[in-house]
Amino acid sequence: MESRWRSLAREPLVHFLVAGLLLFLVLGRSDAVDSGSRTIIVDEDRIARLSANWERIWQRPPTAEELDRAIEAHVREEIYYREALRLSLDQDDIVIRRRLRSKMEFLARATAESESPDEAVLRQWLEDHAALYAPDAITSFDQVYLGEDGEADDVLRRLRQGGDPAALGAPISLPPSMADASRSEIERRFGAAFARAIDLERIGEWQGPVRSGFGRHLIRVTAHETGDPPALADVRQRVENDWRAATLAEREEQAYALLRTRYSVEVADVD
Repeated sequence: MESRWRSLAREPLVHFLVAGLLLFLVLGRSDAVDSGSRTIIVDEDRIARLSANWERIWQRPPTAEELDRAIEAHVREEIYYREALRLSLDQDDIVIRRRLRSKMEFLARATAESESPDEAVLRQWLEDHAALYAPDAITSFDQVYLGEDGEADDVLRRLRQGGDPAALGAPISLPPSMADASRSEIERRFGAAFARAIDLERIGEWQGPVRSGFGRHLIRVTAHETGDPPALADVRQRVENDWRAATLAEREEQAYALLRTRYSVEVADVD
């Protein structure tokens, strides 16, 4: 039984749920708003947070006058916030929905942010993703641009069902396909993060979204050739950075999959 509890304690999804519960409790104690109340309490904890926020921005403590202005600004914000809730302005607001989604995704990734992989984990990562570090890797791929924050699910589904890539996505001057492109060439057109990301994708299947310096893309790697990978000591920091980025994305997907099982989704037939 003890070993089972230890195993559960190491499980990332358990970390996500615990972090979510803690956030719920913290918000419930300190920031939850009764929109029906017209009493605003600015207690010592709130004043300390306002002072700390000021110091973080300006690199010095606020003067008494500056702190008074920060408190008044907080009261103004609180009044507008409560009145907005009374008018239900938070309902169906895409900006608020995306902000809340970002907070949930942050919770899912938080436990991996400070995690330090050991040598064996990094060696295994280098072995499994050797193509990512080979200096002469050559890649062919197709891409569909979604925009800076474009939604991916519907476009990805249509591509996987055989949809025409040229008819989907948003317009951009980037090439829809590159053939036999070196990593440096891909980095020059799409950015280093994009070039690293497509090295990790499977061949032949539409996947993503992958982020470039221009926004989000769906991609299909059609060919990938590489030479011998370098020794771990020569690329250790890159390996750790890539392992962390991939682990963050994996934790986020696991957390979403866990939440998704709790919902029944009904989509209207629009045909």
